[in-house]
Amino acid sequence: MRVTFNMKYDQRVNAITSTQEKLMQASARLERQTKILTPADDPSGAARGIALDQSITQTDQYQTNNKAVKNSLNLQETVITSIKGSVQQARTLALSLGNGSYSVDDRKSVTTQLENIRDQVFDLMNSRDELGGFLFSGFKDQTQSYSLNKATGKYEFKGDEGVKELKVALSVSIPANASGKTVFEGIDKRFETTAPVVTAPVTATTVDVTNQSVFDSFFRQNYDATATGDNSVRVALTAGAPDTYEVFVGGSAVAAASGPFVAGEAIEFQGMSIAMDAAVVGGQVEFDLAPPEKTNILDTLTELINQVNSGISDEQLSEIVKDAIAEMDKASLKMGYAQSAVGGSINVLDSIFGSNEDLQIATKSHRADVVEIDYVEAITELTKQETALKAAQATFSKVTALSLFDYIR
Repeated sequence: MRVTFNMKYDQRVNAITSTQEKLMQASARLERQTKILTPADDPSGAARGIALDQSITQTDQYQTNNKAVKNSLNLQETVITSIKGSVQQARTLALSLGNGSYSVDDRKSVTTQLENIRDQVFDLMNSRDELGGFLFSGFKDQTQSYSLNKATGKYEFKGDEGVKELKVALSVSIPANASGKTVFEGIDKRFETTAPVVTAPVTATTVDVTNQSVFDSFFRQNYDATATGDNSVRVALTAGAPDTYEVFVGGSAVAAASGPFVAGEAIEFQGMSIAMDAAVVGGQVEFDLAPPEKTNILDTLTELINQVNSGISDEQLSEIVKDAIAEMDKASLKMGYAQSAVGGSINVLDSIFGSNEDLQIATKSHRADVVEIDYVEAITELTKQETALKAAQATFSKVTALSLFDYIR
């Protein structure tokens, strides 16, 4: 086969071009820090690289969500803790109102302090998050959580019960907020009884709740909102030797309690003290468990302030203070549940954040094995291609310079 000058020229040019392409690829891999420039270089590796990149991006978003939720929960915890502290101060002041030596001015001083505490609590319940949204308004975070209805004198919740959740892991979503409806509303007022009705020969009676916690437990077990006729308590007296009493609950024919009746001594039953006056032993007393009412801590403080300022008697004040103390305790308990939920969520977030960090390290390591270059190997390849290109160029210049006249000489 006859080798022409053009054939030799083309071969040398192709060799240089091929070596230049390899050099450019080696340089590009080193510059981009990847061994897969196009999917054609490694179709399987390219597909795995894309999947791993998506996983890394997704985990980064989970971590961003995690930090946002934790910041929000930390703020909620701080606000609720502050409100609970204020309620405790108000409770202490309410108890001090029972001091029989307090003058009108002393009571006025206490109510002034209570007003300041109420205003502080009101401000805290309308706290905003870092984005300016109201912390306890649910989905309606651009609406102030609580406002005063001047017509009724009541503080009203204006948000909703929405809970905004953010995903912090593939199958885990954590609430980033708590609705004021859940944290502050629906506080039970002190459970009470209706006015007792007597049947002769009983002439008068009083029913006092002397142990609120025992009575509250009894109330919850026996009160039926759907069948109000079953909420009765009846105390029947029977003459004999000795005289006896029986207590019937909810219309039952079976006595819930019984014992000897001594005139002038109150009957103690489920946290209640039932005192009866009777000309002779007999007759009965009947009353109902009063329907429970709901309130919030702002209305509790307002009612206490208004009642004290109205100049009520010591006996009436005692009942009002009992009401307020019971409601404050229930409000603190409910906020305590919210605090526990927040604390639990923060613990979960910390655990998930650590797991995501470990997952991210493993995923990036896997991606490095699939996609990223080995610097030693890449530099070696670049040097090799540079040397090959120089050799090809040198060969080209020598080969193209040859002609038949060189041999004739």
